[in-house]
Amino acid sequence: MFSVAQLSETILRPVLKLKRLTAAAALISLAGCTGTMLSSAGPSANAIVTAAPDYSLIDINAQTIGASKRMADAVATPQIALAQVPDIQLVPGDVLRIMISDSGQEGAVFAPLASGGTVFENVRLDSRGKISLPYLGQKELSGYTLPKVEEVLRKSLKGIATDPQVHVELTGDRSGSVLVAGAVKAPGRFSALEGPLTLLDAINRAGGPMMEPHLTKVVLRTGTNVYTFNYEELLGGKNQSVPPNSEIIVERARKRFVAMGAVTQPGLHDLPSNNPSLLEVLGVAGGLKETAADASGVFIFRLTEPTETANGSVSTAEVFRLNMKDPAAIFLARQFLVLPEDAVYVTNAAVYEWQKIITPIVQVLVLGRTVNAGI
Repeated sequence: MFSVAQLSETILRPVLKLKRLTAAAALISLAGCTGTMLSSAGPSANAIVTAAPDYSLIDINAQTIGASKRMADAVATPQIALAQVPDIQLVPGDVLRIMISDSGQEGAVFAPLASGGTVFENVRLDSRGKISLPYLGQKELSGYTLPKVEEVLRKSLKGIATDPQVHVELTGDRSGSVLVAGAVKAPGRFSALEGPLTLLDAINRAGGPMMEPHLTKVVLRTGTNVYTFNYEELLGGKNQSVPPNSEIIVERARKRFVAMGAVTQPGLHDLPSNNPSLLEVLGVAGGLKETAADASGVFIFRLTEPTETANGSVSTAEVFRLNMKDPAAIFLARQFLVLPEDAVYVTNAAVYEWQKIITPIVQVLVLGRTVNAGI
């Protein structure tokens, strides 16, 4: 007669063995058929090469790197920006200091020049660009230069003063000031009364940019045109004069790349410079992950700038491949230029892919053995 324990072992042992074999067979079948059930950060090297007709696949070597070679770093020039001194044209909100003198004798309306004349402080142009003065009433001055204002006031004083002299100064220059906003430490509006401003002058008055120079984009709006600069280029000798009443917007430049696959620090990263090499970019991503990476499968995915054709705007897809197992690849990686919005993808090694398949199988077998030992 069999005991209950012996009977249970006789019945359950084949069942457990069958379950373990079935689970292992299922995993092998899934891995062998499509591989879609396995986790992955992107396509395999074989899939990228097989789909090549959808894009240009370019192997990076000494013969092909010419078109993608990084340029020599720009050399700073001795050129300096001489700020221009434009004629200031008044706008609503400007504040004037007006001195009027009269060479007439006693009883003259305005004091003589010898005693400093009659001074009107803080005369502000209203929202319509007009001022109001005693004996003269309202005068519209918007759009006038300071010499033109003096001329207009002198003509208006005929019959009021014998030999009027007029001197006008700008004390609050809404028309000549420059607005600096965006990613600077102390944004605000800055006066040009102390002298005309360049882009570097204005940005420095605002405390300087908050990002590294190559990651800083400077937009200059003059009211009629828009200009875009990179702050590093301004420092290198391309500083520009700023017209009066301009706006300067400082913002983060979109100079980024995506690192994917078997790298130590995948994700979205800033480019390390204006002229970054593939070797620098891999360094930003922490380098290849030694336990998982296939060094022969380093890919750069790029979408070129759209070009106008008869069928509309068209972009070209390019994929560059570098075999980092070749010692010469280190030098090629130092020369290859990575562009903003590129995607750098490192494929997994075959042994790592097999490890992903084998590990759950081993876990199932170990679990089965543990259960079996407990029966």
